[in-house]
Amino acid sequence: MSLQERLTDDMKQAMRAKQKDRLTTIRMVKASLQNEAIKFGRQDLTEEEELTVLNREMKQRRDSLREFESAGREDLASKVADEIVVLEAYMPEQLSEEEVTAIVKAAIAQTNASAPSDMGKVMGVVMPQVKGKADGGLVNRIVKQQLTN
Repeated sequence: MSLQERLTDDMKQAMRAKQKDRLTTIRMVKASLQNEAIKFGRQDLTEEEELTVLNREMKQRRDSLREFESAGREDLASKVADEIVVLEAYMPEQLSEEEVTAIVKAAIAQTNASAPSDMGKVMGVVMPQVKGKADGGLVNRIVKQQLTN
């Protein structure tokens, strides 16, 4: 079942269960996916393109959550946190920090990176492997840590 079909089924279930917040979040994601398809001039997106859209939506919400929490807006922060929970159901299983570290170490060996100035080379190898499965901030931190050791 494609992501679009899953979203449509979940949207119908949310309507039947009268889960307004969940329904709103699913509709926003569907709209983002449709806008992306229109941008590419196609009917359907590839799995990778769908994952890119989901990652973008997730990142926007995480950024909003940080902003709302720092501004003391708990009402908005809890709403965004609920949206993040809904989105996480559609994301692939996340890699653990140890798994990301292993991928980073392999990329460092592959690129013969030895200094923090080689970070771009390492990130270029790592990010396609962990796309959608690990937060970019986590990968960035681990690469910096490995290159400075």
